[in-house]
Amino acid sequence: MVFAGAEALERNVEQINALNVFPVPDGDTGTNMNLTMRSGVQELRNRPSLSLGTAAEALSKGLLMGARGNSGVILSQLFRGFARGAAGHDELNAVQFAAALQQGVDTAYQSVVKPVEGTILTVAREAARHAVSIARRTPDIAALMREVVAKARETLLKTPDMLPILKQVGVVDSGGQGLVHIYEGFAAYLSGDVIVEDAGIPLEVPVGAAVAAPARPAPAAAPARRADSAPAQSRIETESIEFPYDMEFFIRRPKKLPAGMRFDREWFIRALEKDGDSVIVIEDDGMIKVHVHSRRPGDVLNLALPYGELVDIRILNMREQHRELLEQEDQAAPPAGDGTNLAAPEVLTGGAPVRDVPPEQVHEIAPYGIIAVATGEGISDIFLRHEADIVLSGGQTMNPSTEDFLQAIASLSAERIYLLPNNGNIILTAQQAAEMSGRAVTVIPTRSIPQGLAALLAFNEAETAERNEERMRGAAESVRSGEVTLAVRDSTINGFTIREGDYIGIMDKEIVAASGSLQETCRALLAKMLEDGGELVTLLTGEGADEAETAALSDWLKETYPDAELEVLDGGQPLYPYLIAVE
Repeated sequence: MVFAGAEALERNVEQINALNVFPVPDGDTGTNMNLTMRSGVQELRNRPSLSLGTAAEALSKGLLMGARGNSGVILSQLFRGFARGAAGHDELNAVQFAAALQQGVDTAYQSVVKPVEGTILTVAREAARHAVSIARRTPDIAALMREVVAKARETLLKTPDMLPILKQVGVVDSGGQGLVHIYEGFAAYLSGDVIVEDAGIPLEVPVGAAVAAPARPAPAAAPARRADSAPAQSRIETESIEFPYDMEFFIRRPKKLPAGMRFDREWFIRALEKDGDSVIVIEDDGMIKVHVHSRRPGDVLNLALPYGELVDIRILNMREQHRELLEQEDQAAPPAGDGTNLAAPEVLTGGAPVRDVPPEQVHEIAPYGIIAVATGEGISDIFLRHEADIVLSGGQTMNPSTEDFLQAIASLSAERIYLLPNNGNIILTAQQAAEMSGRAVTVIPTRSIPQGLAALLAFNEAETAERNEERMRGAAESVRSGEVTLAVRDSTINGFTIREGDYIGIMDKEIVAASGSLQETCRALLAKMLEDGGELVTLLTGEGADEAETAALSDWLKETYPDAELEVLDGGQPLYPYLIAVE
């Protein structure tokens, strides 16, 4: 499967190279991804194994050691996370395979200091999320992979709408295109099909045109081609490349550093960012992989030397590369006013216009960042869809540590960070982390998932930090929260005689219902929560809530409280069949 993916990528290297435009022309995306994939394939051949987990680990190691450029490093991280998900398994079923894809996405996002949407990361993320959803409905991995490919293609077509520079230049994301080809190879191998080149994906999107995914691939159709032969890199100005030296190297860590010295990844990243961008730093088994675009390569190497031997050093002058590319094109300058000559600051800010802004401000950090705590894949996805930057896994029995919060805070480049603990047992830990971080961190003391969602929806990036805190606190306090779970022991509380295994309904941390029936307990809890009215009821379904139970509860609610709007969402949370919010 991996060999088929590598072959599909290699067949399309030049096509991908022609699309390369982001973040700056640091070589060729297709070539970098292909060299990275070759390294992984070679390691896989050197360490053959019938165990999928062992083979995935070998592939991951080879990719990491051979990673070239941003796209290659991100590709290596996607498979590094996949290998972690596959560890210990000789084979994977559909659910496990999808989960490993998602773990790959999580790892890749963590490795990139400032993730940008509309890139290979977005294509990988949306494809993995779709895989997780589809895996619940089919055990067929070949069918699952076909769905992954379809979603990856669909997302790729949307990248120009996410990243203005792509639309301005008129292309889809090159790294995303490379990943699509790899996935096409995977799907072809698993299905026994022949790969259809291009698969109906236009290589160029007309500037200003609406972009929509086709209902299904049309392999019989003639593939669309670029309207002109000029690579996208030719449409930016050479001298606007602010950080011209593209650097990659490994630090081989000694067994023991000098007394009092340790490698602090976050500090190292901040030091590189003072005069560079596109920073990626990855620690793995005694080696540290570093990628950076810099003005002063000597300073970068001197910064790294105290931590070990420097090996596999590669330094490319991107301005020189760009001049050579323009000479090869030997084309007349395009007409003025067509938006083809882009300054590097616009590339580095995702294509957003930069006017009357000092150069040193182009790389400023975001004004706000949001970290939430949640358990359950569905709930995590809901937080992420509503602009949370990081979702830490945790809940009543899985509390994130102070270090977990500190690492999440350190990974966000934001002036003000809001923490949503979403559980009373986690608030103190969040507050401790906020105090220790040395950053501008505000804890919104949300005690439940419904409170956290309400606070998140109240956030408005246009408001001041103080006003946002006021809005988020107010929204959280206005929500009535309920949850249904199973009693773990016999007890008598609040007038209820509860037996082990009974369902109990809890409203704002007080038991208000209990019975042996899940339906009866939910209805009693909802009746209590709606005593003072309510306009919107949200049900988050978790483990133990089947479709029939949810449908019956929904019908009862609509009939008994016709004025209340009902929303049912798949939360996927363990231990609690239902989490309920009333607003």
